[in-house]
Amino acid sequence: MDSNAHEALRLLVAAYEEHLAAVLARRGDEDVAVDDAYDSLADAFDRYEAVLDVEYGETLPMLLDDVELEEPDEDEDGDDEDEEIDAHAEEDEDVLDDDLDDFQLR
Repeated sequence: MDSNAHEALRLLVAAYEEHLAAVLARRGDEDVAVDDAYDSLADAFDRYEAVLDVEYGETLPMLLDDVELEEPDEDEDGDDEDEEIDAHAEEDEDVLDDDLDDFQLR
């Protein structure tokens, strides 16, 4: 492996380890250290993938989720504009209860 790709991989592995350490030491749901480690991991992933692409024309079999955490826009009647219902949300609860019985999950 080229030294740039090898260095980017080393930094990615280190970012994974730092993220895990931050998660294990989490001090609440909104721990800034976990958020910072998450951002560092995403940056290291992007760098590694970019090096692979530039130097070898390769990509990784994973995609980062680039979802921005914003409040959804509401239209005039107060409903969410882009509201989508999960297909599983429409399932009948009785059917789900039967699944629990079938797989002995109770």
